[in-house]
Amino acid sequence: MKSLLSAVRESEEAAHFLALSGDFDLDRYDHVEDVHLASGVALEGFAGDGTGGTFFFCGDGGEERPILYADSEGGAALVAIGLPELLQLLLVAPWWRGCQKFTAEESRELAAEYLADIPDLAARAGRAATTLGLALPDEKDALARLRQVASGIGKDFVLILTAEGEPYEPLFAL
Repeated sequence: MKSLLSAVRESEEAAHFLALSGDFDLDRYDHVEDVHLASGVALEGFAGDGTGGTFFFCGDGGEERPILYADSEGGAALVAIGLPELLQLLLVAPWWRGCQKFTAEESRELAAEYLADIPDLAARAGRAATTLGLALPDEKDALARLRQVASGIGKDFVLILTAEGEPYEPLFAL
């Protein structure tokens, strides 16, 4: 079975769209600070964003591992269980970081900003999903899953700033 990360790298259109709309760049995977999980579970940076945030696989295994996102401002949260779930979130709700309360109104406002810049967002996300072999959930379901992961199992994934021994703040106001 082909790696989903490889599929993203091989598809210029999907990689470009994920970088543009989802701020997800496979060439940026070094975090700005030395960090570790309080549990001692391994972290592996595999992608980043333009503001210094990093996506980490947690634990051992492949692309099915839990994924933690840490921003450059000291916030972190578990955001997906496995790479397919993360990419689905990035494709249908690239404004996920701004959904602090996970309300429909909040999401609509953020979506409107994205659509003003990328009016064909849904069509481009659909093409990227097809290229990557992903079925897309609707926005409401993707954000509900994000909330479930971040507030459920995510509570066991506490990121620590190694130099200071201090935990990152929760990324979401749950």
